[in-house]
Amino acid sequence: MTQQVPETVLASLNLGLHQALQEDRNVILLGEDLLDPYGGSFKVTRGLSTRFPDQVWTTPISEAGITGIAGGMALRGMRPVVEIMFGDFTTLIADQVVNHLSKFGSMYDQHVDVPVVIRTPMGGRRGYGPTHSQSLEKFFLGVPGLTVIAPFHLSGKTLIGAPGELLYQTITKLNSPALFVENKLQYLLKLLSPADMIEYETTALPSEGNLDFPFYKLAMQSAPPSQLTLAAYGYMAHLAVVAMKRLAYEYEVFCDLLVPTILAPFNLEPFYDSVRQTGHLLTIEEGTLSLGWGAEVIARTAESLGNALKKSGRVASKGTVVPASHDLEAKCLPDEEEIMTKVLEMV
Repeated sequence: MTQQVPETVLASLNLGLHQALQEDRNVILLGEDLLDPYGGSFKVTRGLSTRFPDQVWTTPISEAGITGIAGGMALRGMRPVVEIMFGDFTTLIADQVVNHLSKFGSMYDQHVDVPVVIRTPMGGRRGYGPTHSQSLEKFFLGVPGLTVIAPFHLSGKTLIGAPGELLYQTITKLNSPALFVENKLQYLLKLLSPADMIEYETTALPSEGNLDFPFYKLAMQSAPPSQLTLAAYGYMAHLAVVAMKRLAYEYEVFCDLLVPTILAPFNLEPFYDSVRQTGHLLTIEEGTLSLGWGAEVIARTAESLGNALKKSGRVASKGTVVPASHDLEAKCLPDEEEIMTKVLEMV
């Protein structure tokens, strides 16, 4: 395959899968409706079954069964990648993930590896209604032994692009189970090139261990000291980038934006370093407000920094089901305007 530089998150993820399947025949992709010409509901797997017919398995509609089979394959030395068609259906795999895959390493004194990667699209704004539009990753953030990952839409250091490189490394290097969260609207986002980021000062903070899962810090180039720390991931990080630029140009309010690619286990040191300077922290997520990722980030930051955290806030979706109506859905989910309004209230 002639590798072309991808233009979108979707193309980057597709290239990451191509590279993983090409390099290791133990990488097996399984899920519903993956085969060409359909190539999956959101086309992330398009072309894979044609090129790797023995490594792409289409399955019956049984999310729990698919995930359980993947666990057995992993215990026998394979590296299965499961696609769950909609993130809402991760509720059906919760038993396999929480009570089995994430536990096997500890139960067998780390003598077994369970390298199962579960890919799934989360989020709304597509009019898919209450059972196909949720962001449920927060339910898995406290599970010991499970890594939860969300890509950011940067071009990255390789031709694959940062999202695809993140997926490739998760598949080929992580020896424990992982939930890889992909937002539906994130798929068609253009990868941010160095030219796109010329107005921003971008830092990829180093990862722990041998995995290059960066923690990004963005700030406006040549700006005064930041007044507030923004924390976001996935598609909400895209909205935060847009809001951060508008805040700088329209209101002369300057922010740090911190974007983790690993949501769990929690590494909050970069947040602490920024909040020590700004004193303000605003978390942004598409999941519901109560008991979410943002609440945990703020709680841990307050515990660590005490009075250095002067003010905190959260932006998240309303505590209702996600409506199918476009107008009602827009009112339910957070957007760029809500981020800006909350920032201006805080500073």
